[in-house]
Amino acid sequence: MSSAAIIDRDAVVAALETVHDPELHASIVRLGMVKDLAIEGGRISLTIELTTPACPLRETIEQDVRGALASVPGVEDVVISWGAQVRASNPREGQKPIPGVRNIIAVASNKGGVGKSTVASNIAVALAKAGASVGLIDADITGPNLPTMFGLPAGLQAGSNEGLKPVERYGVRVVSIGFLLPRGTPVVWRGPMIGSAVRQLLHDVPWGDTDYLVIDLPPGTSDASMSMAQDAPITGVIIVSSPQAVSVEDAMKAVAMFEKLGVPVFGMVENLSYFVAPDTGKRYDIFGHGGAREAAEELGIDFLGEIPIEPGVREGADRGVPVVYGAPESESARAFDRIARNVAARISVLQRMGG
Repeated sequence: MSSAAIIDRDAVVAALETVHDPELHASIVRLGMVKDLAIEGGRISLTIELTTPACPLRETIEQDVRGALASVPGVEDVVISWGAQVRASNPREGQKPIPGVRNIIAVASNKGGVGKSTVASNIAVALAKAGASVGLIDADITGPNLPTMFGLPAGLQAGSNEGLKPVERYGVRVVSIGFLLPRGTPVVWRGPMIGSAVRQLLHDVPWGDTDYLVIDLPPGTSDASMSMAQDAPITGVIIVSSPQAVSVEDAMKAVAMFEKLGVPVFGMVENLSYFVAPDTGKRYDIFGHGGAREAAEELGIDFLGEIPIEPGVREGADRGVPVVYGAPESESARAFDRIARNVAARISVLQRMGG
């Protein structure tokens, strides 16, 4: 008797029913994640459609699937293909969706100099490397730094009659008002003008099909942050802080502001967390350590991770090559990648909770 006659399809489906998505806490069958199930002799092939290509628990799901199917009589081989279907977040009342954009991730701080733009750029590149379609807005209107961080010349679209257009770099479509300004040109605008500019960056730029649109906000509780939160369907915000008390105190105020605006807070990131001397391996907590984690615990929000001080992060930003792309095996790049995947997973959970 052939293996094909032995393997019962209902038994295969029943086995897969026992496998649960670790984040969504539901059967992968009931979640509709199992696609193209086929049985040929003793071989089972299937596609697992994840809720995000940046799923941090893909290996866990694969192990569970293989373990479940190993118990089915007659199974000799299991071939798993992977797909991803990122769902769109639903806008709240009064918010205007951005055509083609499924989710918006804001990156914010309430103090300058904590590396917010570095975090935003590397998270965007990490999501793109995972296979997601990613856009990045430089909403720091008076201090646009993303052109430099992506190796794009200031004013590269200054002579265009078509307005701002995304420029793709490292798999990320980047837009910045710095594309319209010659190097060193200051932006001296009042609050309402800044708010209007942010709305135009959101709604007047052709983003196309985008899984995640990352927004690098200016520091502080400014018109840019409020305009963005009130006007666009923000999926959630990442708060960036360094470890010292003055930075953490301001970061906690940023959390309170977004909660008042009804924007979910994904959690807090501690940048500049520690330094390991490359010659001795000794660790130094230059700005202290653990302040952001303690603040996250006090506020009841997630602590998303800590980024060490590494020369490669600064060097990459100055050269226009984010460290996640230029030095993917470095400790800081791995930390950015973990944070990006954790945020993508949080988005999937929020969407599941919202029905």
